[in-house]
Amino acid sequence: MSSIAPGTRVSTCALDCPDACSVLVSIGADGRATSLRGNPDHPVTRGFLCAKVAQYLERQYHPDRLRHPMRRVGAKGDGRFERIGWDDALDEIAGRLMAIAREWGPEAVLPYSYGGSMGLLQGNGMDRRFFHRFGASRLDRTICSAAGTAGLAQTIGYRYGTEPEQFAHSKLILAWGANILGTNVHLWPFIVEARRRGARFYTIDPVLRRTGRLADKHFFVNPGSDLALVLGMAHVIIGESLHDAGYVARHTTNFDRLKATAARYTPEHAEALTGIPREEIVALAREYATTRPAVIRLNYGTSRSERGGMAFSAVAMLPALTGSWKEVGGGLQASVSQTHQFNRAAIERADLQMKSPLGREARLVNMITLGHALTELNDPPVKAMFVYCSNPAAVAPNQSAVRRGLRRDDLFTVVHDQFQTDTADFADLLLPATTFLEHTDLYSSYGHLHVQMARPALEPEGEARSNVQLFRDLAARLGFDDQAFGDTEDDMIRTALASGHEFLKGITLEALEQRHHIRLNVAPDGQPFLPFAEGNFGSPGGQCDLAPEGMDYTPPLESRHGDSALLRRYPLELVSPKNDDSMNSTFGYRASVDEQTARLWMHAADAGARGILDGDLVRVFNERGSMRLTASVNGHVRPGAVCAPSVRMPRMAPDGSSSNFLTSERLSDIGGGATFYSCLVQVERCGD
Repeated sequence: MSSIAPGTRVSTCALDCPDACSVLVSIGADGRATSLRGNPDHPVTRGFLCAKVAQYLERQYHPDRLRHPMRRVGAKGDGRFERIGWDDALDEIAGRLMAIAREWGPEAVLPYSYGGSMGLLQGNGMDRRFFHRFGASRLDRTICSAAGTAGLAQTIGYRYGTEPEQFAHSKLILAWGANILGTNVHLWPFIVEARRRGARFYTIDPVLRRTGRLADKHFFVNPGSDLALVLGMAHVIIGESLHDAGYVARHTTNFDRLKATAARYTPEHAEALTGIPREEIVALAREYATTRPAVIRLNYGTSRSERGGMAFSAVAMLPALTGSWKEVGGGLQASVSQTHQFNRAAIERADLQMKSPLGREARLVNMITLGHALTELNDPPVKAMFVYCSNPAAVAPNQSAVRRGLRRDDLFTVVHDQFQTDTADFADLLLPATTFLEHTDLYSSYGHLHVQMARPALEPEGEARSNVQLFRDLAARLGFDDQAFGDTEDDMIRTALASGHEFLKGITLEALEQRHHIRLNVAPDGQPFLPFAEGNFGSPGGQCDLAPEGMDYTPPLESRHGDSALLRRYPLELVSPKNDDSMNSTFGYRASVDEQTARLWMHAADAGARGILDGDLVRVFNERGSMRLTASVNGHVRPGAVCAPSVRMPRMAPDGSSSNFLTSERLSDIGGGATFYSCLVQVERCGD
């Protein structure tokens, strides 16, 4: 029986989080929302929301929320605008884009978006159709998960994994680069249940965060050295014959290559690289291999270094080495996104590129290299940028170059957002966007196995428009008469669900309308999902590749074992993980969030050597830039590492900076991902 009260509306949180919560919206007599709570009928949401979304109505009705289209009236970067109408805004955008296309070609236009909405329609729908038809440059959306995705692909093949409900049955849980209480809180009750049954819970992370402080044991691993730790564990597991020889023989390849590589990673060698004492590496390897079932929650922070893709691949290899995929409560979860087998090709319509002026695929620009794209890319140069579902003037690396590009007077910039962000300060036109409470969308999840659909729970504030409506309107302005731009949201949802994949069998718009969330058909009669119990990996031959070509550890250039000349100038490794109470820069306008992201965590030894006391103002710098933060000498990092919780909104900082003024545009070893955590810096106390 449903516990949803009459008159309560059901929505789905669209923030970039694996939990994809089902949200109940209480509506007052005036039609305004009065409260949000988690849906108790959803098997993962289970009646509660994270602290970020529990306060979301503050964002929904915030006085600074954008409610009308605006045109720039000051210099770029000043953030001064005047109100205009939607017709004027759309006419100006259409005219400027067409003029740029005529003079420079359509590839001179660059869309820039990422995870501002995880809804399929708002984040990957009409916008893709529009820019494909226009012939704009394609954006390689790599900033978060590309390296990890590539790592999973070469080891297990599919982005499948252990569903959260099974964690309750685990006897050993490793949170590897996963701050569960900050970024995946709905997994926590299942871990609590497992611990009540006697399970042990360990965290592996360069930083001791909220989750690690509640663990049975925390392993401080040097930034970017996770691959060395895996190989050190494999040395013990194989050397002591603790691997599952039968599973390895039946369902894996390249065991001999792994054995030969791991033989060189003795506990002593692994300790030197990772900073974890050799006896702890041996004990962890033995405990992981002999505890049944054991599960790993692997998160993408592990992949954000120069060796991050291969590190992800190596961690994902471990459950096959020990055979833990066979057991309920075993295996690994990094992402289950590929279980949601929507017909994405039919939603995005890449075939429309053939009707563009190019008549072919447009060039591909990696979003991590935005600074380069805006300041150096030619043939053609970027002359227009359309930003939505992202805030690149806060989240992109190498911010000095990004901002040089954004200040160009010849760069026509449109921003579609809910607030005036750092990027919006550089916009020529600023357009108001709907929140997830104000539009229809279809939702997958990368953390659970339930498809969801949500209708608008509230009327849009002011003149806010959804991404679907905006790009449909622009298509009409440009005379694109393709049927793709006439599709309604319901048309697109039906198209997405009609993939023919067995996981979506019987899941229809009508069923979702009635039930709001439906578990994928991943196992008969709702049985536990054991994707690789009998092998059937997505790699060639259906086998797990235990040692893909190149699985050998080379320290990142910017690390304590990297370039010695760089290390002499910048002897500290900066890690900038996600802040617990924000979502990248989404809630950065909140004073409490800004206070948290204005801190630099230091070890007492590093602080003392620099005459820094807790609470001192410090300057953090390297050759790319600098920022000023308040020192927190708190024991949450090991010597040689510092941590700046991210992402601070630069417009909130007195010096207008953030950690991404120090990070580089270098790409990961595989997948073309970001290397935010391969970043050497120096720290000095600011003068009185």
